[in-house]
Amino acid sequence: MPIERVLSCIQPTGEIHFGNYFGAIHNWVQLQQQYDCFFGIVNYHAITMPYKPDQLSKDTTNMIFDLLACGISLDRSHLFIQSLIPEHTELSWILSCYCSYGELQRMTQFKDKSESDKLQEKGTIVSAGLFTYPILQAADILMYHPAYVPVGKDQEQHLELARNIAQRFNHKHGTYFTDPNPLFTDVPKLLSLADPAKKMSKSLGDNHVIRVFEEEASIRKKVKVAVTDTGTQTSTTMSAGVSNLFEILKACEETEVYSTLFKNYQDGNLKYSVLKEEVANALVSKANYFIKRRKEIRDDHNTWLKKVQESSEQTRAVAQSTLTKVKELVGLI
Repeated sequence: MPIERVLSCIQPTGEIHFGNYFGAIHNWVQLQQQYDCFFGIVNYHAITMPYKPDQLSKDTTNMIFDLLACGISLDRSHLFIQSLIPEHTELSWILSCYCSYGELQRMTQFKDKSESDKLQEKGTIVSAGLFTYPILQAADILMYHPAYVPVGKDQEQHLELARNIAQRFNHKHGTYFTDPNPLFTDVPKLLSLADPAKKMSKSLGDNHVIRVFEEEASIRKKVKVAVTDTGTQTSTTMSAGVSNLFEILKACEETEVYSTLFKNYQDGNLKYSVLKEEVANALVSKANYFIKRRKEIRDDHNTWLKKVQESSEQTRAVAQSTLTKVKELVGLI
């Protein structure tokens, strides 16, 4: 029985933080143990918002090193750069003819991004690419016929659009595209240490994120001033800030420490200083490992970049096969 395929992608938009890591990449590392995994660095998507070309190039290269350092294996997975596979954009155009204008209008992320501060600056535009990129995302997915796509709730709408396009195409031309299913996994949603009412996000500022490759002193400083709560604690109500610190401990697999401190909380004698120290220790331990691993990769960067290029070429062979069949089915010679 063939191994089922999984597809997931990430934009090269700067250094990975622990929200990204525990929300997606840690899951990717686990998935490659049991699935045929295709992981893409989707740099075409990164140009839908204001950007600097030189920085995009650097961010794409850095994302390669970051993913490898975090545990993505070129022996177990296909890691590819989207722009090295032009079939993505060609398939996107074909699939755009199987997607309605109304469907794109209903995509909530377009509304959110088009109203962002980045697009309110003088001289910027809301690009057509930002409006139509869900179709390119559908092409990214359908190109490789995955059985599953790991998604969070904020991406479920985009996967549903890909499923709709696949079903519409299959209805007209006969069953060809796999109907991709969402793969919901139990992943933690880490919040900002500075404002636990919000998700950990780089857009909020440096104080709101802890980067995977951050230095120890910086991590400890951010955790030390993390918002907890005020007033009297009870065993039945836990503030978002304290809950977030416990969630980080759990995500770092500090099971014994988590259990001990949680019992202290329930007994009403938890010291937040102790909780913060243990959270900092857990994050520093992981960051130090990732920093060491990334340095090893950077020291031999030419070898690793060549391997990722070869992986992209192997991935492109799959994409070429898909596009050839699609063009045959739709009557393009």
